[in-house]
Amino acid sequence: MRDGASINAGRLAPADLGLYAVTVFVWGTSWIALKGQLGEVSPEVSTLWRFLIAAPLMWLWALARGDALAYPAADHRRFAAAGALMFSSNFVLFLYGGQYLPSGLLAVVFSLVSILNLLLGAAFLGQPIVPRVAVGGMLGAAGIALLYSPQIAGGFERGALLGLAFCLAGTLSFCAGNLVSTAIQRRGVPLLAATAWGMTYGVVALAAIVLVRGQPLIVEWTPRYLGATLYLALFASVVAFASYLTLLRRIGAARAGYATVLFPIVALAVSTLVEGYRWTLAAILGAALALAGNVLVLRR
Repeated sequence: MRDGASINAGRLAPADLGLYAVTVFVWGTSWIALKGQLGEVSPEVSTLWRFLIAAPLMWLWALARGDALAYPAADHRRFAAAGALMFSSNFVLFLYGGQYLPSGLLAVVFSLVSILNLLLGAAFLGQPIVPRVAVGGMLGAAGIALLYSPQIAGGFERGALLGLAFCLAGTLSFCAGNLVSTAIQRRGVPLLAATAWGMTYGVVALAAIVLVRGQPLIVEWTPRYLGATLYLALFASVVAFASYLTLLRRIGAARAGYATVLFPIVALAVSTLVEGYRWTLAAILGAALALAGNVLVLRR
């Protein structure tokens, strides 16, 4: 771990750039993988398979680090809330949104998490909103409206509004989970241990939903579905998470946070190549405004 002076230094070391590249690439390509899970299997069951694979790996990681894993009941209530919000409903909602929208647009909506985190922090934690955050939030909202205008202009029957609603709900779910996670961190719980417990409770929540709804526990035995599920479980949920945590430790949260600006660019590029996403002037301007809003919010 480097000292404070090196964290605030202007130039990133080659190792930092490598970690940045892994984080941005994996999270940027995870959205097309998420679309790969759509098909015969319900979003709830697909998310369940993802975290049934990822949670044991997170437990092994926490054990290898020697983190404490036993906590009082009060902490377990917070773990359960974080799991339901961040490792359950969040991804299920985005899978439902992915039934209507290109993967790149899903990523751009999720990138608003940096703006919404600050707004929710102001609403529930009393954190002040500085003017640049307010301006950044307005830029982000305007950018999303422009990005989705070509789809929405085609009419409600195309599902654009419904898909956007699912994605916004998924982003809000993740942000609410962040509030709970902040409370957990303030109690001194190691992040890996909290994540392992959160994923476990997320699996429990998903299993309960699947049971109540009577959804079949099936797997789509195709290379597309299996590859997408393994990629999301191993790389998006574990490898990229490890890279990002290491990046946080090496360069600090302020600069590491810009990964949320960069991965939507990767996602939009992949969507253009794989899904044939068509760029319009409004979409270009919207993407620029949405990303500029994030940059403004993340500035020190």
